[in-house]
Amino acid sequence: MGLMPGTTDSFYRIQKLPPYVFAVINEMKARLRADQQDVIDLGMGNPDGATPRAVVHKLIEAARNPRNHRYSMSRGIPQLRREIVKRYEKNYGVNLDSESEAIVTIGAKDSLAHLLFAVIGPGDVVVSPNPAYPIHQYGVIMAEGQACMLPMPDAATFLSGLEDVYRGGTRPKVILISFPHNPTTTCVDLNFFREVIRLARHHGSYVVHDFAYADLGFDGYKPPSILQVEGAKEIAVEIFSMSKSYNMAGWRVGFCLGNAKMIGALARIKSYLDYGVFQPIQIASIIALRECEEDTEKIRALYQRRRDLLVEGLRRAGWPVESPRGSMFVWAPVPEAYREDGSLEFAKLLMKEALVAVSPGIGFGPLGEGFVRFALVENDHRIRQATRSIKQFLARKPVLAGK
Repeated sequence: MGLMPGTTDSFYRIQKLPPYVFAVINEMKARLRADQQDVIDLGMGNPDGATPRAVVHKLIEAARNPRNHRYSMSRGIPQLRREIVKRYEKNYGVNLDSESEAIVTIGAKDSLAHLLFAVIGPGDVVVSPNPAYPIHQYGVIMAEGQACMLPMPDAATFLSGLEDVYRGGTRPKVILISFPHNPTTTCVDLNFFREVIRLARHHGSYVVHDFAYADLGFDGYKPPSILQVEGAKEIAVEIFSMSKSYNMAGWRVGFCLGNAKMIGALARIKSYLDYGVFQPIQIASIIALRECEEDTEKIRALYQRRRDLLVEGLRRAGWPVESPRGSMFVWAPVPEAYREDGSLEFAKLLMKEALVAVSPGIGFGPLGEGFVRFALVENDHRIRQATRSIKQFLARKPVLAGK
């Protein structure tokens, strides 16, 4: 008698994926809220702000037109591609061809996952920092590639590790990076990108840069685009998202920009998979890119203020953390007194005792152990409330061993 579906048999790709660590935290949060507990959620990087009003109005207007209810284009409508190209020219001095060097995707995740399916084959090595956003590692595994994870306590250490990979005789097909980095908040300058491009060009590798936090630089820091490096388009693409820059996370609009060969491969595979983003959303996204840079600056300033509140509050609570120069996160070492039990158990304890949800570092890969990630997605009052509660929690057990 054959096995019944859903019993002991496994699906080929699904069995490659570990249990989703964050699901444990989400389920615990749901149970506490069902019990009327006021959990402050600083776990998922889910922007809480409203999309700019002009963008919403344009969506409503475009959605009323029946012509926009039909299938769209998997590459994205031409005017939207032209608009993102204009933004790159204005903000970074980068010239792109909207036909061959730009494609609209259903968010950055779609862009990254399907690009990996398009360019990675069985056994192809993809080098990336660890810890990392989960799709950076598991997108490679689902595409049958080999994920080569390098430690990144800082950018220089990652670069040194990359040089060692090449010296050891391995030639990665792709170098997959993301700065400002999620979850560690590491930021880099243009010289870092120049060195990555130099190494990749010399050894025949491609480069993919996930630029999700392009507009979230603090204290005068402006995150650079890898496409600003001379010759980068010959081997590199960059993924830009509307999610954080315009509070459009749920709209699912992203872009892949740069190397025409990789863009062409992504366009071809997407032509089999989807008909693109709902056209009214694309039309509204044109307005965001064209008219809403002031909104982007307000969003950046908001995250900077929240960063300051959280970092100062945690330090007052006796939890020393570094203040990030970019992203929408704070990456915090698990206090020493709790480190032995691991980041997942500490995150569960923090939610149970302080009613604050954070993301355990182990969820971002093995090298994320020993840390938790705070997302700056609650208002000022809630952040203050969270740090007060954390202070009371930590006071019940000394932060440093032996004290």
